[in-house]
Amino acid sequence: MANDNSANKARYDFKKAMEEIKNYRGRGTELISVYVPPGKLISDAMAYLRDEQGQAQNIKSKTTLKNVTGAIDSIMSRLKTFNKVPEKGIVIFCGEVPRAGDQTKMVQYTIEPPEAISAFLYRCDSSFFTEPLDTMLVDKRYYGIVVMDRKEATIGILAGAKIQVLKHFESMVPSKHHQGGQSSVRFERLIEIAAHEFFKKIADNCTTCFLDSLQDLEGIIIGGHSPTKDFFYNEQYLHHELQKKVIKPLIDTGYTDESGLKELVDNAQGSIADQILAQEKEMVQRLFREIRKTEGGLCAYGEEDVRRCADLGAVDTFLISSQLRKYRCNCNCNCGNTFAVTVDDPDMQIKCPECGGNAKVAESKDLVDDFFEMSDAYNSNMQLITADSQEGEMLLKAFGGIAALLRYKVE
Repeated sequence: MANDNSANKARYDFKKAMEEIKNYRGRGTELISVYVPPGKLISDAMAYLRDEQGQAQNIKSKTTLKNVTGAIDSIMSRLKTFNKVPEKGIVIFCGEVPRAGDQTKMVQYTIEPPEAISAFLYRCDSSFFTEPLDTMLVDKRYYGIVVMDRKEATIGILAGAKIQVLKHFESMVPSKHHQGGQSSVRFERLIEIAAHEFFKKIADNCTTCFLDSLQDLEGIIIGGHSPTKDFFYNEQYLHHELQKKVIKPLIDTGYTDESGLKELVDNAQGSIADQILAQEKEMVQRLFREIRKTEGGLCAYGEEDVRRCADLGAVDTFLISSQLRKYRCNCNCNCGNTFAVTVDDPDMQIKCPECGGNAKVAESKDLVDDFFEMSDAYNSNMQLITADSQEGEMLLKAFGGIAALLRYKVE
């Protein structure tokens, strides 16, 4: 069964759109950014924009006036397509940006952000205003986080930069000193029994908090005092499915309450980044191992070969570079030929392979998005590979950023 790729696709599309938006520069203060928070009436936003359009009549430059009023018109037309503001708000960027020579083109991006917008905002400037969305670019993968010593334990969830405390409880483990008339051996035995029950309680609460959301959980980070946390992990108190999710090394923390979770996350950033990168590297290394097999392994590389294998239903996992910036275009020609081609720019002139004439682009889409659609259509997994490692860089440069691991060998 293939993984659900929708969250990864949404994350990719958002990051790619933000990358493009942040690179645009206008010739004057004519790029408009509008943030509409949830709960605000569309009619109120439209009224504000009409007022801004009236204010724009004071602009002295006729070109800037034309571009600003045109962008506002375009934004209002887009807002009219909404009956109400989406639950997390809506952001529209629109304006004229330079092209080759003295030409310009209007660009418009309509974004439903991954987190709720807090306030209405209108900004007209020489660049798009993206600051409220920048923090939303942080990866929202979920991690279970646990800190412990023999006195207390705290369990939480890390989503992006947000920490949520789920459980906090204290232990009944006695301190290690003599009391009453008990012998030291018996007292030590009682301490170990109490500690064992406490560790079981931690593990049971981890099962309750994490096991149901195991598919969405990227890993579990354990911290606290040594040797308590090490004993807990090494003795495998956790459910076996959770035990496999633990990210190593375990992290030392000075606290084991809510502040301990924050300390754990701060100290584990390198481990989290390494974990994500390690997963990507392992997939590419597996590809290389398949390629090196004498009689050919379960792999394909290069766009044409990967598409052929996908059409046969043979692709188990697509390995696609997140750095790809190409487009898949469906084209029609006057000679009657229809064909699909991958290009660097969908606005470029495309020649028909049959007659050599100029073809018309009927539809274009981002190449990575096209592979996401293919992975859903063929019930395959989709693994985006960054260029942050040697393996990821090699995938991009040596294989064009497109490869696949196969379910069975294709001749």
